[in-house]
Amino acid sequence: MNQTRQDDIFTTATNTLAAGLTRLSRLSILLMLFVLLSRPALGREITDMSGRQVTIPDTISKVVAVSPPATYLLYAIDPALIGGLNTSPWESEKKFTVESYTKLPVIGGFFGQSKTLNQEILLQVNPDFVVYWTWRDNAIAKEFKATMAQLNLPYVGVRLDSIDDYPEALLFMGDALGRKERGKILSDYADKTIREAKSMAAQIPETEKVTIYYAEGMDGLSTEKSGSQHVELIPLAGGVNVHKGEPNDTYGMEKISMEQILLYDPEVILVKEKAFFETIFTDPRWKNLRAVRDKRVYLIPSVPFNWFDRPPSFMRLLGIKWLLNTLHPKRYPMDMMSETKAFYKLFLGVDLSDTDARTVLNK
Repeated sequence: MNQTRQDDIFTTATNTLAAGLTRLSRLSILLMLFVLLSRPALGREITDMSGRQVTIPDTISKVVAVSPPATYLLYAIDPALIGGLNTSPWESEKKFTVESYTKLPVIGGFFGQSKTLNQEILLQVNPDFVVYWTWRDNAIAKEFKATMAQLNLPYVGVRLDSIDDYPEALLFMGDALGRKERGKILSDYADKTIREAKSMAAQIPETEKVTIYYAEGMDGLSTEKSGSQHVELIPLAGGVNVHKGEPNDTYGMEKISMEQILLYDPEVILVKEKAFFETIFTDPRWKNLRAVRDKRVYLIPSVPFNWFDRPPSFMRLLGIKWLLNTLHPKRYPMDMMSETKAFYKLFLGVDLSDTDARTVLNK
């Protein structure tokens, strides 16, 4: 056989082998894809606080929440796992939170003060799952769920409707994030704090319970009715909200007249806005109120997150103690400087100096 014929046979055999290998490679790739697609997703199945079954990864590296209360809950468990914020942090937040938290991207959200979700940034963050507050099954909640389905992102619901939900929520989120021991420690703190507050409030005779007006807004003329979730700390701390009834809506901040406040004549006024607090003692409209005359007007601590309301968070666990001590110092004596330092260390990972503690306590 001549050399040319040998070369032709070799070339044909090589081409045939190459084609076979190509077909084999394609078949192998298809087979691998089939196996990967048909294999159950790696992870574990949990039941969220709305009762839904959700599959999440075994190891969690990054999570986001679509409302401030849920984001703050994530912070309490482990701020290093938060992938984005709902709003840009305030300067007070920057001072009293860990540095990594203040540098996170802003993704927006669906509930509360953050109602616009930046889907592009959310997809860039690529969280292991998204946390939402199972507050109401309304149009916003349905829109959120539809968006998560479109983005193919798993979502986990937490119930934070009341301060009473926090022991379970901390326990649940600790488990979901792979921080079970941490969640248990914080849950135990929450449970003990709430039980002690309820026990203390139950021992206060009705005649000794303090009447309270909650002043919201820059003029102090917005408030909440006693049935509102925004003022649930008042009865829990042995107080009586003077503005009684069920709220007109979930938002609250109902306008009220100065004449009505004068008729209420509360023993204590709790103030949300610092600007109003700085004027109430010199404003002639307020000077005849018993609380103003007796100097029982208190600016609610609000850093890094509000201790009382708007938005609600785990900080209310410290807020209960502050309010009990403020309303009933003899029945509930407490070194709030030490208590505040211990709380910030445990929940926020921040060491407060004496000066810092006085600052956050508005002293």
